[in-house]
Amino acid sequence: MDNQENDPQPVFVHVEPVLCVKNITETIAYWHNVLGFPGKWTWGDPPDHGGVSWHDVSVQFSLNPELASVSEGHSIWIRVKNIRTLYKLHQKKGIHIALPLENKPWGMTQYTIREINGYYLSFADQISDREAVSKQLPGNIRIVHRKPTISEYRKLISSVGWSTTASDEVLRFQLSAVLHAVVAEDIATEEAVGCVLLLGDNVSFYYVKDMMVHPYWQGQRVGTAMMRAISQWLDTHASAGALAGLFTGEGLADFYQQAGFSKAFGMNKIIRQREGQ
Repeated sequence: MDNQENDPQPVFVHVEPVLCVKNITETIAYWHNVLGFPGKWTWGDPPDHGGVSWHDVSVQFSLNPELASVSEGHSIWIRVKNIRTLYKLHQKKGIHIALPLENKPWGMTQYTIREINGYYLSFADQISDREAVSKQLPGNIRIVHRKPTISEYRKLISSVGWSTTASDEVLRFQLSAVLHAVVAEDIATEEAVGCVLLLGDNVSFYYVKDMMVHPYWQGQRVGTAMMRAISQWLDTHASAGALAGLFTGEGLADFYQQAGFSKAFGMNKIIRQREGQ
């Protein structure tokens, strides 16, 4: 009997759609010169396969005229950042815009084009309208630029399932090192139901820490509003070229990307307990 309890679990890191096309060279030239994808490659002489890439997005093409002729109308949904800049680029290039840029009820702003092979490409970005975010918050929650109290901090740690045996003195010391913080307050009680802390040297480096939302308020855009408030504070107060970073699990990458953070290679070291401590 196989025992898989100790086997490493699969981690999905990348996916690339493969589109059948009638001409590899023309398709890649279009995606590169017109759509703007900077990376490109081909295989074969003459090429019968190839692909393009832009940041973390890659698309491959396979030479298959027969299948390509019956695949028109199929679509790909591509998530991007700074979508209005891309939209202006595609308008300037005279690309066929099938659906114009507009906000969608599912919280995305999106437009759709039809490329030369007849495939539809939908480009989408998280709605960045600050007013829209505030309207979507629960009516009895407000975002405030302040540190959580020791009591609030301890309650939030407990509510999200983290554990701490630190004394109030230790927590006070930790919070004293915080450069800036944002809390989500229950307007009626003025109690923090969420917080996010910012550490750093206030010159060239900032570190986002302890983004917590009480489970009762999760899924109601409270965390999104707090992260955007921290991001806006950085945009206003941090020096040009300063680096802001954070650590998170794979499942939360999209959440932090909507606040302007992007994936980057990093390493870390955990300081182990010393003998006698």
